[in-house]
Amino acid sequence: MSPTLVGILGIIIMLIIFLTKMSVAYVMALVGFVGFGILISFDGALSLLSRNIYGSFSAYELTTIPLFILMGQIAFNSGISRRLYATAYRFLGSVRGGLAMATVSSCTAFGAVCGSSPATASIMTTVGMPEMRRYKYQDDLAAGSVASGGGLGMIMPPSVVLIIYGVMTEQSIGALFVAGIIPALLLTLLFIICIYLVCLRYPEKGPAGEKFSWGERIKSLTGLVDTLIVFLVAIGGLFFGFFSPTESAAVGAAGVLIVAVVRRQLTWEKFVKALYETLSTSCMVMFLIAGAVVFSKFLAVTRIPFDIASWVGAMDLPPFMIMGVIVMIYFLGGCFMDSLGLIMLTIPIFFPVVTNLGYDPIWFGIIIVLVAEMGVITPPVGINVYVVYGVSKSVIGEIKLETIFKGIFPFLISVVVGIGILIMFPQLVLVLPNLMY
Repeated sequence: MSPTLVGILGIIIMLIIFLTKMSVAYVMALVGFVGFGILISFDGALSLLSRNIYGSFSAYELTTIPLFILMGQIAFNSGISRRLYATAYRFLGSVRGGLAMATVSSCTAFGAVCGSSPATASIMTTVGMPEMRRYKYQDDLAAGSVASGGGLGMIMPPSVVLIIYGVMTEQSIGALFVAGIIPALLLTLLFIICIYLVCLRYPEKGPAGEKFSWGERIKSLTGLVDTLIVFLVAIGGLFFGFFSPTESAAVGAAGVLIVAVVRRQLTWEKFVKALYETLSTSCMVMFLIAGAVVFSKFLAVTRIPFDIASWVGAMDLPPFMIMGVIVMIYFLGGCFMDSLGLIMLTIPIFFPVVTNLGYDPIWFGIIIVLVAEMGVITPPVGINVYVVYGVSKSVIGEIKLETIFKGIFPFLISVVVGIGILIMFPQLVLVLPNLMY
């Protein structure tokens, strides 16, 4: 049996096992181990498995992941997310659809201290959904804005997905972080425009809320000064080269902890809970990375990535059409797979293709994360939708899944528009990394 055929069979078997809802990390590691053993040797496969698991958990550059996750968990448990929402609400809540706009803006702001899409969606469901229900927002707009806004946590630095992309492709994590700032702000603006247009057409979906004086609005900003300083020090230090990504993560986590302690908003119980959630999430991500690396080694010996790169390179199509096909594959894959697993599974295949076409790898990373963001809100997987569905039960009562999926479609169109803008104007992604380097 040829290596290519073994590789194709391995991919098919892996997709079938995915249907059993077995952990993506374990499936990729299992298929990669067996496939590598068949093609090379099982002694070599055992060595590969042990080396990659150890390598994933001991890699210095990957310490950024638990540190940024810890930063987000402390921020949530100390009430920073509520202060962000309160400030956004005072500025935007009085206009039609303003609470949904405040929710999206808060998701972007919290993404700057969190880095996780499901975590952002979970936290903003707890904070925002009761307020929108109180002001009689229809559930589709309210839940859709939370689920879609949570996806902004994937692109706004610090982003766990960008860290993993940078490690797998050997790109600068710092450059990827600063490259994500403008796209995150662009997408936030598009979401706000989307909410405005929806409420213009259907005013009953987002009634105007309470109006605040400018004095109250300015006063609410004072509660964010310390958090803003932490973000500017951590990300600004990274931008200007004072910190490495790992040092930036450590500074950010320590800064948020100091803010929480000084404000006396972090009890011992909440601190232990933050550590537990950080450990749980970090182990999940690390095992995903280890499984993806084992599977990518198996793919490498099958030569499927190189065959696909050669096949695509020989196609008589303009590069932008080939790029369009790759984006569509990611979009369709995101409908059936967790976005993190999808990126780690496909990067070894498509990254050589994209670089051979002459596209900038930093730009490609941002585009792929945006496409993956579509995956976290599209059926049937749509992890953010299920997060909102699950958390909302405990805060406002059950919302139908079909109602949430209905609410995300206007935001899905906004993401497509955003991707189109960044494809037409790639300098929007590259201007800050070019300044940095």
